[in-house]
Amino acid sequence: MTSIKRFLAAGVALLAVAAGAAQAQDFNAAPNYGTLNLTTGFSPDPAVVNVTAGGELNAANLSSSCRGSISNAPDVRLNFRAGSSLPLIISVASSADTTLVVNGPDGSWYCDDDGGVNGLNPALRFNSPMSGRYEIWVGSYGGDLAASQLHVSEVSSQ
Repeated sequence: MTSIKRFLAAGVALLAVAAGAAQAQDFNAAPNYGTLNLTTGFSPDPAVVNVTAGGELNAANLSSSCRGSISNAPDVRLNFRAGSSLPLIISVASSADTTLVVNGPDGSWYCDDDGGVNGLNPALRFNSPMSGRYEIWVGSYGGDLAASQLHVSEVSSQ
């Protein structure tokens, strides 16, 4: 390979990496619908935030277990202080087919599609929740924006 071809190949590879980085979720961005600060035993339960599901990015780029279209910034930031044997349940209620993506306090990605109630709603259950920051994205499976409610509970998924 000539040095010019190597230079061009390196440039194309660099552009591909830069384009991929621009598509990554920014869990430090200001959340689209605000921040919840909750301590175990919170009331009312569930805590509910109205959101619009969906976005311009494919959640599958984060993990093969993630589905749907999500925004770059998280929809909701949850600062949670655990302290009991209660689970932490994050779910979505919507008439549309929604998905859920969560970046947990441990830096891991947690995703669900259709694990909640009513068939097309997602839910994630953390049986021994960690204290810390949970970045939450509500996705749209079909790509359309959809009115939704994010529910955070310790007693049931909505």
